[in-house]
Amino acid sequence: MSENRDPRVIIIGSGPAGYTAGLYLSRANIPNLIFEGQQPGGQLTITTEVENYPGFPDGIDGPELMMKFRAQTERFGSVIKAETVSAVDLGNHPFRVTTDKGEYVVPAVIISTGSSARWLGLPDEEKFMGKGLSACATCDGFFFRGQEIAVVGGGDTALEEALYLTNFATKVTLIHRRDELRGSQIMQQRALDHPKIEVAWNSVVNRYLPDDQGNLKGLELKDTQDESLRELPVSGCFIAIGHIPNTAFLDGQLTTDENGYLVTQPGRAATEIAGVFAAGDVQDHVYRQAVTSAGTGCMAAIEAERWLGEQGF
Repeated sequence: MSENRDPRVIIIGSGPAGYTAGLYLSRANIPNLIFEGQQPGGQLTITTEVENYPGFPDGIDGPELMMKFRAQTERFGSVIKAETVSAVDLGNHPFRVTTDKGEYVVPAVIISTGSSARWLGLPDEEKFMGKGLSACATCDGFFFRGQEIAVVGGGDTALEEALYLTNFATKVTLIHRRDELRGSQIMQQRALDHPKIEVAWNSVVNRYLPDDQGNLKGLELKDTQDESLRELPVSGCFIAIGHIPNTAFLDGQLTTDENGYLVTQPGRAATEIAGVFAAGDVQDHVYRQAVTSAGTGCMAAIEAERWLGEQGF
């Protein structure tokens, strides 16, 4: 697509879902414009080794994988701009999209802004990402085979992560700030009964402890009752306190579930507003994987293509 062709679809977000949507639309000869947002390439750009994306038997660095996504999408004609969407008007058609650099009017929109993991907000936290600190057990658990690791959280997500990580770790310490877990009873029982899982009750992470190479070697835990400190030697720590879907710019114009994720029609990428589609982690609180995000990006593009044809755009 050349710059002088008006886009028929604007794609908001540039992770696996957004790039895949652009690729499919471009190959269908539908001009599209992708806004990369504040984190071009999405969460995979802060992931080191990706070993579970099909087609890369030796693994690939997250940033490199997203560069390949981007290059392939651009090769077939998508226009990609380093702009961040600040607002959209979905109440009138065609839709109006406002970025930090201008306004655009378009017949169809695909929202693929993803979700952001909740972190603890400790000093130097970012320095440990990819060096022992993660928010995705499915993505990174494999790297901690035969090691002792920790999971922070007390809900179902934390319990699921802890149980999953027992497939690799020799010991998993579940760190929870209270004296009882918040997860469902069946998940609690599974975790508490597991011989590899130990719970650090009434505890929070006070500080990350680095080794000489800057990799995580342990956690300083603080007791929430008496504020005493102790060290927990672990080589990995998984933060499992939830994700925040990136939907603030929508200003409530689309329906979300109780956790803030966009609601799409069952088995589809269509939202309740005709011509507006959602793909990737912004509408998926179950899987949150690159491969499933790419899949829903494909779905959104095909649905947008069909809808545009039906409407005569």
